[in-house]
Order: sequence, then C-alpha cells, then structure tokens
Amino acid sequence: MRTDSSPGTLPAREHLPAGDAGTPVLDVVVPVHNEEKDLQPCVRRLHAHLTRTFPYAFRITIADNASTDTTPLVAARLEAEIPEVTTLRLEQKGRGRALRTVWSASEAPVLAYMDVDLSTDLNALLPLVAPLISGHSDLAIGSRLARASRVVRGPKREFISRAYNLILRGSLQARFSDAQCGFKAIRWDVAQVLLPLVEDTGWFFDTEMLVLAERAGLRIHEVPVDWVDDPDSTVHIVRTAADDLRGVWRIGKALATGSLPLDRLTRPFGDDPRDRELADVPRGLARRLVGFCAVGGLSTLFYLLLYGVFRQFAGAQIANALALLVSAVANTAANRRLTFGVRGRGGAVRHQAQGLVVFAIGLALTSGSLAALAAAGGGQAHSTEPAVLVAANLAATVLRFLLLRAWVFPDRETASAAPPTVVTARTPSSPAYGTTTPPHGTPAAYAPPPERPYRRQPYPTTQVRAGDAADGNWRDATVHLQPVRPHDTDPGDPW
Repeated sequence: MRTDSSPGTLPAREHLPAGDAGTPVLDVVVPVHNEEKDLQPCVRRLHAHLTRTFPYAFRITIADNASTDTTPLVAARLEAEIPEVTTLRLEQKGRGRALRTVWSASEAPVLAYMDVDLSTDLNALLPLVAPLISGHSDLAIGSRLARASRVVRGPKREFISRAYNLILRGSLQARFSDAQCGFKAIRWDVAQVLLPLVEDTGWFFDTEMLVLAERAGLRIHEVPVDWVDDPDSTVHIVRTAADDLRGVWRIGKALATGSLPLDRLTRPFGDDPRDRELADVPRGLARRLVGFCAVGGLSTLFYLLLYGVFRQFAGAQIANALALLVSAVANTAANRRLTFGVRGRGGAVRHQAQGLVVFAIGLALTSGSLAALAAAGGGQAHSTEPAVLVAANLAATVLRFLLLRAWVFPDRETASAAPPTVVTARTPSSPAYGTTTPPHGTPAAYAPPPERPYRRQPYPTTQVRAGDAADGNWRDATVHLQPVRPHDTDPGDPW
C-alpha cells in the first residue's frame, strides 16, 4: 500500500516495519497433484534454503489438489517433522484454485508460490520477495525470457512459451515478459482485492492475475531466473494452450466492454491519477497534444477525402461545409475519448453541440480562404483548393485545441469522482492456520471515507482497504518483522 510523502512528491510505498515476529512474513505455496516422488525432496530443499538465506520468519504450505496417490501421506509426514510446513487438502484440481484458497486464508504479508519440480533456481527467491517487503512493488514474477535469464529447455517448449507471450502482447497489450513461469509473489493486501476478480482456476490463473494487475496500474517486478526444464512434467501442452487462448479471449472481451471493476485496485494500490495532481505541474498536456495531433491528422485526411467526394456534385463552399461538418462530429468524438479520456455517454450531446460551435469557427476560416482564393484567381483548377484548405485548417487547429481543452473538455475538479474506500486493514481469520487472538482487540466499525483530497496516514495508525474476506471475519493485519537469524554464507544449491 502507499503512504503520503512530503508535498510535491508522489506517494511513497510502505515498507513492512521491523519489530517482533508475530506471524510468518513469507508464505510459500507449493501446489501439487500426484507428486509423491518429488514432494519430499522439494520441500526439504526449499526449507533448507529458506533457513540459510531468508532473514524473517517463513512458512511452506503444501496445497494438495485432489491427489489420488500417496501425496497426502507424504505431505502429512513433512508437516509433522518440520514446524514451518503446513498442508491443505483440496478435493478439486486446479493450480489457480489452490493458490486462491491458500492466499485468501493466509495471514502472511507476502505470499509466493513455486512449482514442485523446483525448475527455478532458489537463489532468485529472496530477490523475488524483497521488493514486496520493501513496498516498492505489488507483485513479482520470475522471468525465463529476460535477457539475463539462463534457461535450459527443449525447442518445442521454448517456441510455445515465446509464442504465447507474443499473443499476450498483441491481444492484451501485456508488458510483462513471462506469464507462465511457476515462480511468483504478491503482497497480501493486494491479493485480497485482486483475487476476487480472477475467474480462472487452472493454469491461466497466472496470466489473468497479471493482466488485471497491470491494467490497474499495479507495479510488477520481474526477476531474471535460472531455469532448467523438467523432462517429467505432466502438463498437457495442447489442452493447456487451448484453455489459455479461451482465457485470452474472455479477458480481452471483458477489458473491451469495461466490465471489470479495476478501480478497486487502481484507487488504493495502483496508478491513481490523483497522485499526479501536484502543484505547478500541467496535467497531461504533453499526452493530450500527442493525442490531439494524431486525431487531427486522421481527421484532416478524412476531411479531404470527403471534400473530394462532395466536390464531384457540389460547389466548393457546399462541399467544404458538408465535409467539415461530418469530420467535425467524428473529430469531437475521437478527441473526447482518446485525447481527453472522457468515457461513457454522459455529456456526449453537450460535447457535440460545443464541438459544432468550434466547427463553425473552422468553417468561417476555411470558407473565407476559399472565397479569397476565388476572388484572387478566378477560375483556378480544383487542385489548388486542397492546398489552401490544408493551410486554413492548420490555422484553425491551434484554436480548436485551445477551445476543446479550455471549454469543451476542461479539467474538472476530481472531487466529483467517488473517493476510494479507506478502512482499517483486516486479515480473514482462518482455522487452517491456527491464528491467535488479535492483540489490539476488536476492530473498529467501518467508517465512511474522508472527503477528497484524502491522505493515507503513515503506518500503523491507518491502512488502506485490503478487500473483503470470503467469510466476513477479520484480523488485525499489523505485522512486526524481526530477523530470526543473521545472514549465513550460502554454500549454494546444487541447481
């Protein structure tokens, strides 16, 4: 979450404070299905690595996805032998379902997961979660496609992975480099709001979570990893690829129709436009100029095309008026959405009416230019008319932008926007983890958010809303961290 900084700066991210260790700082989930062979060496190696290198309390959660072999017995034995290991049994398959269940119930402030085959070198684990502990980032992912990554795998999987990420970039405008690497982490407060928006329960869970987080303006940290392919992987490539493509279509459709409530994430966690409302800094002028020029260039081409069509059966003045009228309506609609970011139908009629006034000014300039051309040259060829009209439109363009920005689409007070919900952060109580009674007593009742401009108070007096729990129960989420052991020299893992 974010806290206020000094005036004239963007809000700072909140570092998890150091103090008494009350709960595990990191909860690493290992989802498994029929992994009786690999589970024990994976968990023991992961536990040994965290014991040597991780300076805070941690927990390893084995999420058993309806295994039918002896995986539950292996998990139970590990839980009995290692204090930091706990198990959770699900009667339905699905990696996404397992992660959602464990992450929603965990009270650790940083949540992570990795595949049981440990294809990713564990030395990347601390760099993965460090930006989340510091508050710098909201999610972190391991990337096999980063330049600094070292990857060993066959050409078939390499092609499929790169093709899938190219599809994400082309269809969903994704900017992260690797969606499916089984090595990710997320802050607890972000997860409580993001997870209810993610529908998939299988392998597409990762991609959907990352796309929604990116579209909401959350900060995603990427870590180059050393990764060795598991030749015994049981993932069905064709079926998984088909499910992923269906997921891409579903998410793309939801984003296009605006049916996803991404403001739940944008306001408390993501790129809130109000954070950029700094004194003496013009708001979005450069971006609006670029958008206006792009729309203006296309509108001019559209206008000239219409003028050429109308000029075939009408005089210059009539053709100019008709072409300018049609292009002005299209220009106002395009600038309304693309340049000035106005969404929805509210005020559209009024904006078009004001745009027609701007159109009248442009009409006066262009018509006057045509009249001057006719008076000066008599019966000149039609080929000279477009050049004169372009020059006149350039003169009208500057005036059009000023009128659109100052009159048609002025910078309105953002106080009319709904303020974000600010409540005391809570953690859902979970008997699965045996949490204790909160030290600060019963949480205070919900209070309405303050009027804008709102300010987030520094930790620990106020925290940003973390999202509603499935069962409606809450625990105090204040976490005090304390190194449980000094850094030891890591002799290095065999991977």
